[in-house]
Amino acid sequence: MITRDFIAFTLASLRAHRLRTALTALGIAVGIASVILLTSIGEGLHRFVIAEFTQFGTNIIGINPGRTQTHGGALGAVNTVRPLSIDDALALRRAPYILLSVPVVQGNAEVVHAGKSRRVTLYGSGPDFARAFSMRVASGEFLPHDDLHAARAFVVLGAKVARELFGDDNPLGSRIRVGSERYRVVGVMESKGQVLGFDLDDTVYIPVARALDMFNRESLMEIDVIYEPTAPLAEVEEGIRSILVARHGAEDFTITPQQKMLEVFGTVLDAITFAVAAIGGISLVVGGVGILTILTIGVAERTSEIGLLRAVGATRRNILLLFLGEAALLSAFGGAVGLLLGWSIAVLLTLTFPALPVHTPWLYAVLAEGVAVGVGLAAGVVPARHAARLDPLEALRSE
Repeated sequence: MITRDFIAFTLASLRAHRLRTALTALGIAVGIASVILLTSIGEGLHRFVIAEFTQFGTNIIGINPGRTQTHGGALGAVNTVRPLSIDDALALRRAPYILLSVPVVQGNAEVVHAGKSRRVTLYGSGPDFARAFSMRVASGEFLPHDDLHAARAFVVLGAKVARELFGDDNPLGSRIRVGSERYRVVGVMESKGQVLGFDLDDTVYIPVARALDMFNRESLMEIDVIYEPTAPLAEVEEGIRSILVARHGAEDFTITPQQKMLEVFGTVLDAITFAVAAIGGISLVVGGVGILTILTIGVAERTSEIGLLRAVGATRRNILLLFLGEAALLSAFGGAVGLLLGWSIAVLLTLTFPALPVHTPWLYAVLAEGVAVGVGLAAGVVPARHAARLDPLEALRSE
């Protein structure tokens, strides 16, 4: 049987039972659409989380007080954790490959101006904070390069805080109360929006030493260091570790490179995307059962047709390929419809809910189509082999 006749015969068989063909293909289409939709949401979430973290750069290392690792020790030993200090942050500037070292304290404080008050997130930081995290000042300047231990009472406002307290007026040079002290406004940040639920526009920035006094804290919340992008991460970590161990006498701190954190996030989010794709793939198995059922019924209904084909010279291999061709065509057609349906729903979700991260991973789409064809072929093997093994004379008598 030549290829053209093979294709024409297969298409004719499917057209002869249009409703049955449509319903069988629909089962595959629903499975493919489920895979596309679920993986689109999973991939969108993946890209959203990674983009939120990488907007500040990837050559960042966070250092926090205390160790997160569990370790053993002698009974009765006293475990002391030395606070991270401003001097620690200054010392880290001498570490190899380090470009910036920024001490950070975070908390909440009330800001008051002209009878208006607002509870905001407060960051106590050094003058390099904006530069370290790629943040821009819309007007004025960020905190000046004062002595970190005795900085002047200057404050920088987030865009939302400036708008709420001053409206259209220029806040530069004005005095506001932050906590129990008065500060002079020296800058207003550009709008940054929300990052993982935190509104960076509803913030104020004051010198780190003053924030420690305000919150009555001994230790910094974190020291963020920016290193040269091309520097070997292991050597950067070792340089940081050696300086802090020399100052503290022990490794009572935790070093967290953003690069490693992103790798962990990527692995977790990839696993989630794969898991939701597998859940959607269950529908493909259901569609495969539908193909198996339809082809099994088709063999019973077309027994005489199979006998006639054998009588005119069709081999068992030809009969086997005919039924497998029907199964592959059914699953491929259903898969194509499912791809279009899933992509259309993903686009509709993006237009309806712009905040919902949706991105269609075409690698998963191609794999889903391949799996659909594979499922169709697997489902068609048993009825195809049964049809190929029919005795021609017995098949002709069945009419």
